[in-house]
Amino acid sequence: MKIINNIIFDLGGVLIDWNPEYVFLDAFDGDREKTTWFLNTICTSDWNENQDAGYPLQQATEDLVAEFPDYEKYIRMFYGDWPKMLGGSIDETVSIFKNLKQSQNYKIVALTNWSSETFPIAKKRFDFLDWFDGIVVSGEEKVRKPFKKIYEICLNRFDLKAESTLFIDDNLRNIKAAEALKINGIHYKSPQQLKNDLKQFNILIS
Repeated sequence: MKIINNIIFDLGGVLIDWNPEYVFLDAFDGDREKTTWFLNTICTSDWNENQDAGYPLQQATEDLVAEFPDYEKYIRMFYGDWPKMLGGSIDETVSIFKNLKQSQNYKIVALTNWSSETFPIAKKRFDFLDWFDGIVVSGEEKVRKPFKKIYEICLNRFDLKAESTLFIDDNLRNIKAAEALKINGIHYKSPQQLKNDLKQFNILIS
């Protein structure tokens, strides 16, 4: 069995509930179909990920307004109301993180796709972000998952050996990219599933 000395957590969708639907379901009067269409067609995840890689939020907004002027009001809401997209912490996963931290058996860091302009909002809201031994924020590095460079930044900055490192992320694309670099991966789906999968690496959560 592999010996794990280091653990890398993703943040959004693993430890923090983030969802643009919190803003747009309200904006579209609870119309889920319209909300889904808007987020799949106008303010898409690909568009948002470009800001995760360091593109300025204001410029991204103006670019999209120029492309879809009829939706200007809603486009401006994406970053204008961004704090409302932050739900709470995913408490059961935070409890797992706390258990791992208190064991003092692992170096634990975070690797997140997040705009450097909005990440300070999360830092103020979630105390557990201070528990990490370090955090790599894609917007600060100007590169995001699943690109090889950001994993190498994380490994090198915190002196992590890929083979003894475990990466936890809710996006399978990001897990596969990590595994291509010999980093062990767990595709996160729920706290209970995470607990079960950690056992495969001889990591037991009380």
